Amino acid sequence: MSLRAGAVMADGPDAGVAAHYGDPFREQRLLSEDVGVVDRSHRGVVAVPGVDRLSWLHSLTSQHVSALPAWSGTEALILSPHGHVEHHLQVADDGETTWLDVEPGTADDLTTYLQKMVFMMRVEPADVSAEWAVLSVVGPNASAAVGRLGVDLPAEPYGVAALPDGGLVRRTSFPGADLLVPRAALDATVDRLNAPLAGVWAYEALRVADRRPRLGFETDHRTIVQEPEWVPTAVHLEKGCYRGQETVARVHNLGRPPRRMVLLHLDGVSDELPAQGTPITLGDRPVGFVGTAVRHFEFGNIALGLIKRSTADDADLRIGETRAAID
Repeated sequence: MSLRAGAVMADGPDAGVAAHYGDPFREQRLLSEDVGVVDRSHRGVVAVPGVDRLSWLHSLTSQHVSALPAWSGTEALILSPHGHVEHHLQVADDGETTWLDVEPGTADDLTTYLQKMVFMMRVEPADVSAEWAVLSVVGPNASAAVGRLGVDLPAEPYGVAALPDGGLVRRTSFPGADLLVPRAALDATVDRLNAPLAGVWAYEALRVADRRPRLGFETDHRTIVQEPEWVPTAVHLEKGCYRGQETVARVHNLGRPPRRMVLLHLDGVSDELPAQGTPITLGDRPVGFVGTAVRHFEFGNIALGLIKRSTADDADLRIGETRAAID
């Protein structure tokens, strides 16, 4: 999307889109109480056309997608042989192609893996990030904004509908929708939505408050699906025969994942928020790490963290000099 007035660009993994447009707290309130449009065009997009696409993806991912109806979606994970999370996929199927939008910088690795797994299946996975882009319309009034594009937003979470000028819209599990649009039509689509712009800082603040994990933030190379609570949104516990499934089943049956994701309230002593990966300590012992830390318009400084399962809910945790309390 072309640079809009007032945009302050994000850095790090979210480089390439706006962090905010001058007032992040106002933007958070818009997304929470009304509606706003968030440019998430830095996300990767992988297209999987072909008649075998759903049965093939069913065999590779943690989700039951072999019978996924046309014009519907879901979430899914790709795991390592040892059950560690490697990719998080937002899925939408239009009856001919399954579209996967993924974390920035991961589409190439995902496409390489998928292409290696084609064998004799009639599928043609391709990285189409250069041609397609993601926009998010967030808030309780998202339906009205999407309606200005000439389409009704599906009522059910993950419901998908075609956009009249190409692309699709998928309702999210929280109030709002994700749009997949031709990159060349990105600016025109934003204009037609006729809703205020909000940056990824506001989007991330609401995500943290909702306790929604993000790959590469609330995860590391050892993360298994139960730790950031990707069951059941991205994991179907009654399907088998996919890479990493044995670990998923074993931990589910034992009920004892080694770590858990928690929402932390920070005391605000420091003006700087802790960076992703900063150790969380109890006394002089590290017990976890910070995922995403944000300034929330209602809750103040909060963060998602991944900590040892045995850590008590009333533990006096520290992140550097900052005290942190588990919500």
